[in-house]
Amino acid sequence: MVRTCGSKTAEFKLYAPKAKKVSLVGTFNNWNTKGLLGKKDSKGNWIVKASLKPGRYEYKFLVDGSWWNDPSCSNVVANAFGSQTALWK
Repeated sequence: MVRTCGSKTAEFKLYAPKAKKVSLVGTFNNWNTKGLLGKKDSKGNWIVKASLKPGRYEYKFLVDGSWWNDPSCSNVVANAFGSQTALWK
């Protein structure tokens, strides 16, 4: 996860070279699986940019229909499904 200080734009990055579709899903978009689609670069990284207001947000990646945590995010919280969710703040 990359965040620029003072900016409202957050950039999320996930390495998944074999994926066909990646979405960023979280409390900032009411877990809408179709709202924030990633774009794949030539190295297999999926990049999603989101305009976020200051606050605390839980999120995951949806990769070809499977939920993935952000491996670059060390801030996680337990969720109601018995797993963890990444935390952006």
